[in-house]
Amino acid sequence: MKLVEYPDRDLMMMALADRIASELAAALRVADHATLAVPGGTTPGPVFDTLCAVDLVWQRVRVMLTDERWVPESSARSNTRLLRERLLVDKAAAATLVPLYADAPVPEDRLAELAEGVEAALPISVLVLGMGADMHTASLFPGADRLPEALSDSAPALMAMRAPGAPEPRVTLTAPVLRGALHVHLVITGAEKRAALNQAEKLNDPLKAPVATILKDATVHWAE
Repeated sequence: MKLVEYPDRDLMMMALADRIASELAAALRVADHATLAVPGGTTPGPVFDTLCAVDLVWQRVRVMLTDERWVPESSARSNTRLLRERLLVDKAAAATLVPLYADAPVPEDRLAELAEGVEAALPISVLVLGMGADMHTASLFPGADRLPEALSDSAPALMAMRAPGAPEPRVTLTAPVLRGALHVHLVITGAEKRAALNQAEKLNDPLKAPVATILKDATVHWAE
């Protein structure tokens, strides 16, 4: 694990956007397509605001979420909605979205077809992850109903997940997909999450601290 500390969050977000753009450009020089996987939530928003204006051959970039709540885009809780509003705009509007949601009552109804789209876009060229204070990443939550299966080396690329405290079902990329990314970035802010990171590193047990599954090869970006 490589830890990069920044004097403030604004600088971190700008530096991370530049790093992502550079890594995507490098990937496009050696392959027909590049895949960028990003988290939802509010933390990565400033990264998206900068990245969307970068000159890249966005027509050859596939963008997917690391996980999604099973809600339609009309919901304020939709991570896909955030992507459309803040990343897939400006120059990045030309990128291709790999969906993690389809209209159905439960994820299992559409999981197979969504997984086909994910598998076609692998491996991930650049992976950006967040982490909760409970040491979850993507929708790999401690205590989730299928966490051991999702952490397995033989896990499918995409799984439905239900966890205590999560008000709706989730779909998530699984551990082997996350670990297979060419570049892994974990973005955290504040003292609470820095302490959670230290605890996850100390535990080194993905069942108790799921983020531990990607720490070995990750660059961790932190600002107070």
